[in-house]
Amino acid sequence: MEDKIKLQPSANEAAKANSNYLRGTIIESLNDPLTGALREEDQFLIKFHGTYQQYDRDLEDERKRQKLEPLYSFLIRVRVPGGVTTPQQWLDMDKLADTYADQEIKITTRQAFQLHGVLKRNLKTTIKKINDTLLDTIAACGDVNRNVMCSANPFESPIHAEVVEDAKRISTHLTPQTNAYHEIWLDGKLVEGGEKEEEPLYGKHYLPRKFKTAIAVPPRNDTDVLSNDLGFIAIVENGKLTGYNLTVGGGMAFTFGNSATFARVADVVGFFPKEQLVEVAEAVLIFQRDHGNRSERKYARMKYTIDRLGLDFFKQELKKTKGIELQPAKEYTFETLGDKYGWTKSEDGLWHYGLFVEGGKLTDKKGYLAKTAVREIAKIHTGTFILTGNQNLVIAQISDSTKPAIEAILKQYSVIDGNSISQLRQNSIACAALPLCGLAFAEAERYLPSFIDKIEDILKEYNLLDTPISIRMTGCPNGCGRAPLAEIGLIGKAPGVYNLYLGASFTGNRLNKLYKETLNEELILSTLKPILKDYANNRQLNEHFGDFVLRNNYLNPSAAEGI
Repeated sequence: MEDKIKLQPSANEAAKANSNYLRGTIIESLNDPLTGALREEDQFLIKFHGTYQQYDRDLEDERKRQKLEPLYSFLIRVRVPGGVTTPQQWLDMDKLADTYADQEIKITTRQAFQLHGVLKRNLKTTIKKINDTLLDTIAACGDVNRNVMCSANPFESPIHAEVVEDAKRISTHLTPQTNAYHEIWLDGKLVEGGEKEEEPLYGKHYLPRKFKTAIAVPPRNDTDVLSNDLGFIAIVENGKLTGYNLTVGGGMAFTFGNSATFARVADVVGFFPKEQLVEVAEAVLIFQRDHGNRSERKYARMKYTIDRLGLDFFKQELKKTKGIELQPAKEYTFETLGDKYGWTKSEDGLWHYGLFVEGGKLTDKKGYLAKTAVREIAKIHTGTFILTGNQNLVIAQISDSTKPAIEAILKQYSVIDGNSISQLRQNSIACAALPLCGLAFAEAERYLPSFIDKIEDILKEYNLLDTPISIRMTGCPNGCGRAPLAEIGLIGKAPGVYNLYLGASFTGNRLNKLYKETLNEELILSTLKPILKDYANNRQLNEHFGDFVLRNNYLNPSAAEGI
């Protein structure tokens, strides 16, 4: 099938082409003292540098009454390939959160750090100090390859370190090469000639849209690998990593009322040996660069390119571009998309502690000093920290000699053991949503914990508190919290109102479907209660909730997925 997309490029394509490789007028915008905002076109370009302009929507009406501009601030996203960071980097991020942000550390669903509430006058200083930690923010956002995810399970697989290094290799190879980042944020030397600069992989138009990459190590699908534009499923044979199954075309975002947009689970298209990993990643990115829709951003993601052109054409292009011929996909099994909490010992004799971080927000509030506890642990920890794709934290590679001291800190600050809370809460995800996200229609991160309290009352009544069920809530359908892959998905439609989706698998290989629209809290709870009661009384042995919902025909076979 040939590519027939030859329409007028969107305004964003012109902005990229005219930006002089992502420079735009960002420096001039930063130096304008009359506003806390950037120029409109620069607001698009700074995403490639890892930051978004936002404003506090809770204060919007009051500031209008006072005839003040919105309270603008910036979200900074820090790339952490594979989610692995050092204790010193954790301490540095903790200090930056206290000094320049809102004193909270956000762990994202893509294993990145996020700082919120950074004012424009502090933006350059904060990004520079992030780079001083040997982390960076370039390509954490924008129409480029984003932070590369990797399963956070060193306790389950001895190949974890090898796979993390593969994630880092992909990240490095697919990072934009423009010197603009160093010029703007790190006082690098201005490149003479401007337009003579080159982006050997991306070109001056970069990609049509965001591009997300993840690696999963079975049996744990904690990266939701099939939700990504590009994914790799590690294949281990006789204890060795032999290669990867390639997956393409996943994506969770859609638009309400637009059936041409949809959530999609990636296709598993074949196997290739480990040695070809970076080459395959580049070839897939080139395919999307050359064939993605550059006219309509709503249809620009890889999933639409695959849906439009088909897998046969995709495979032909991989062979044509890089000479890559995929072998038949190898067998694998996913058992869960969740994390493991508490203490686990791995084959190498080291300990790992899985820490539950509700909504990914590590903070000191209401007497619960989780952020302080992790800071104190970082001061004595000699291993690593691993940010998980479920917004949690693994304190990894703890020696026998250090374990008692870390246990004492956890006890001193009464850090919640994930195993002591309901399985529903353990398997929950919420996007940031209000008050800072300009796309959110409804609450998510601030509301989901109290909403789960109410569902737990139902679960307790039916003896389901220890039964694994996944729940995810987002403030809009843009997919940041991957709600279409939750057994119970709640996607915000208006303040206090959500669409309810049911029937996804617990392993991340099947989307949920729309069950009921436009429900408030009372209606959601009254809708879920009889289904949970039926599940408690009539489920089969080891049957997950999403599978039960499908088996018992709660969903109309024609119900729309992700709409």
